Amino acid sequence: MSFKGFTKSLSRAPQQFKSKFNIGEHTKDAVYIDAERRFQELETETKKLHDESKKYFEAINNMLNHQIAFSRAMTEIYRPISGRMSDPSTMEIEGRPEGIRACEEYEAVVKDLQETLAPELEMIESRVIRPANELLDVIKVIRKAAVKREHKQLDYDRHRANLKKLQDKKEKTMKDEKAIYKAEGEVEQATQEFNYFNDLLKDELPKLFALEREFIQPLFQSFYYMQLNIFYTLHEKMQHCDIGYFDLTLDIEEAFHKKRGDIQEQAEKLSIVRFKTTGRPRPPRYGNKPALEAPKPQGLLTAGPSASSAAATSPATTATAAAARPGPLRSCCLTGRVRKPHQKWSDQPAGYALVRR
Repeated sequence: MSFKGFTKSLSRAPQQFKSKFNIGEHTKDAVYIDAERRFQELETETKKLHDESKKYFEAINNMLNHQIAFSRAMTEIYRPISGRMSDPSTMEIEGRPEGIRACEEYEAVVKDLQETLAPELEMIESRVIRPANELLDVIKVIRKAAVKREHKQLDYDRHRANLKKLQDKKEKTMKDEKAIYKAEGEVEQATQEFNYFNDLLKDELPKLFALEREFIQPLFQSFYYMQLNIFYTLHEKMQHCDIGYFDLTLDIEEAFHKKRGDIQEQAEKLSIVRFKTTGRPRPPRYGNKPALEAPKPQGLLTAGPSASSAAATSPATTATAAAARPGPLRSCCLTGRVRKPHQKWSDQPAGYALVRR
């Protein structure tokens, strides 16, 4: 939006608010109101015709494409391959050849049906979707004229209200007289612009409605017969679908149970289908220790115990442990000094507890 359009929108905002809540005087043309209602219905129905015909066109194409993809997927299910992919000589087909053949025949039928329906679908696009789109383009241009007429009506009502407000003043100054003169000119210009768009739409819309009947009715008839031809072709092709794998004389449910046989009972005998889990965490299999544990650092032979271990160990306990452990070297638990093998116990100072390392 340009700056000029933005300023016009701001000037029309108060009058638009009054018109929305029916405050003050507003211009109402019954003939145009009826024509605008019919035009809105035409716009809605044309948009619906365009969208629905396009959806139908895409749905038929997608249905045929999905049927081809379905037959290929069923072929892969019927054709499991064993062996190494790098060695084609080890591959063995363990599937059902008759099922694979049926899928391939069905894919050929659908492809033939797709080629047969291609001209009909192209006709829907050229005779229904494209003309409806062209009519929508025409309606968009007319809608712009209707919006322009609505804006001119707001300006017309706004200038008339402003002029009436100035004229209703009891004591008018020279400034008020100038404002009245200016307002009269604005009202005259707004009246001319509003009458131009109002008369144009009232004169042209009935002609559009007459042309619309001649334009839309053939579209509906063409769309109806095109759908009829498509459904007839689908019915005839599928009615004469001669695939020996399927027994079309049986009921669909009866044929399903006959083909399935006892495969469900065989599948239920597999232990893997009875695998259950509680969903709760299991206890550790190898104790409460973590699976990965860092190794503890080994102390030096000449290093004494830490302060915490020295405080927790009594002299009697240390002496008992020393007597139970064999070893060539002995160290003092207080000083960490090591007694060599040729030294005697009496050589150490009194009161020291000796332990073997």
